[in-house]
Amino acid sequence: AAGLRAIPLPGASSVTTLLSVAGLAATETDAAFEFTGFLPTKGSARAQALRRLAQQPHACVLLEAPHRIQTLAKDLIELGERRVTLGRELTKQFEQLVTLRCDELAGWLAADAMHGKGEFALVLHPLARAAANEDGPDAEALRVLKLLLAELPLKGAARLAAEITGGSKNALYQAGLALKPTAD
Repeated sequence: AAGLRAIPLPGASSVTTLLSVAGLAATETDAAFEFTGFLPTKGSARAQALRRLAQQPHACVLLEAPHRIQTLAKDLIELGERRVTLGRELTKQFEQLVTLRCDELAGWLAADAMHGKGEFALVLHPLARAAANEDGPDAEALRVLKLLLAELPLKGAARLAAEITGGSKNALYQAGLALKPTAD
């Protein structure tokens, strides 16, 4: 956050090495992470894993092979502004670390042929929590709530919308009451 460069020390694994410099907050709520490893390579299993990954509120650690890193970067475009830290060739001579938005990763990899070579570990940063405000949920939280209300009861829709967007469950429930007057 201060703009200082962090340099990892060699460790037991690329996971712990990358986590040590990813710039994740050390608060109790943000300290959790999930080791996801390699995503499935094909079909509906991959699509399902990517949907689950997009909804994970905490940090997720991924591994990827050089011949599939560009495909992963293209898949992560859907996560938009969510931050990702990529470690390439960690603790080796050509080590590289970069933190950027998920929708910028494919461009970064394409900018230099060397960016796509080596071993990769990635940390998908935690979902940004929507800032609480007196006016209620933000536009994105309301959009998600409206979509969920089309298929779910208000209580479940508000809970899921809060998990997905980081908004307040109570504020989303109240907004849902206004959107769906006959809600449960």
